Amino acid sequence: MDYLKLFIDAILGTINWTWRSVVFEVPWQRNYFWGLIAISLFVFGLELLFPWRKNQKAIRKDFWLDGFYMFFNFFIFSIVISGFYKVISKFSYEILGLKMNSLSVIDLSSLTPFLQLFIFFIVLDFVQWFTHTLMHRYEFLWRFHKVHHSVKEMGFSAHLRYHWMENILYKPLKVFALMLLGGFQPEQAFIIHFFAIGLGHLNHANIKLNYGPLKYIFNNPIMHLYHHAYTLPENFKNGVNFAISLSVWDYLFGTNFIPKADENIKLGYADDHKMPASFWGQLFYGFRPKD
Repeated sequence: MDYLKLFIDAILGTINWTWRSVVFEVPWQRNYFWGLIAISLFVFGLELLFPWRKNQKAIRKDFWLDGFYMFFNFFIFSIVISGFYKVISKFSYEILGLKMNSLSVIDLSSLTPFLQLFIFFIVLDFVQWFTHTLMHRYEFLWRFHKVHHSVKEMGFSAHLRYHWMENILYKPLKVFALMLLGGFQPEQAFIIHFFAIGLGHLNHANIKLNYGPLKYIFNNPIMHLYHHAYTLPENFKNGVNFAISLSVWDYLFGTNFIPKADENIKLGYADDHKMPASFWGQLFYGFRPKD
């Protein structure tokens, strides 16, 4: 019964937190609801003012579908899954004896908050980059990731168009990354969160940016467009440019590919016509028998 109560309380708590965010009762620096909206409106404004693909409509193909995905993946699904995560966390502690610092290999407690955040960001981004490469390498993971790659016209909201199973796949590895960092105080992690959301929106936006010399450090719209390219080079069968926030991983591991700044490359993958057009169809797509 303790686990059932914990499960229900976690869901109700997440619902309450989300509602308090909507009505501005959550401090601005931790208000992910309005933070997401503010970042989205800002990047959308850049798309309207400085469109890279000038023939692409402002309200592009699947604009509203992708907009719904943003709120579904960040808030609705978070509410649904919060109870499971809370129970798993308690079980891990009580039965397996695992704590957040059980696997720590780096002690950050003596470092300044800035350095703590910097190391946290680097470790977390590498874990996400590595997870992303796995989604392209293994068929059973790729079937879920296909939802994200079924985007045919790129725009900021395509950033958060992904199958709900990706939350399940990414979350444990993110927690694992956090467990490696002993002494880390996550109170300021909202800074990393908002930075990553902003950069991710920009990477998918209909704007031409490469950040000059910083393109070797940060992912950008030109680089990421090739990640979504329909046609891949012969020596990159599993994909290119897997960067989430930091492009440096692709340059270090040789998965970078940016032949030129071509805004008109075809997007998608070989059998993307099989992807359902509706949200509900895509919701269960990865579980269907292999075509």
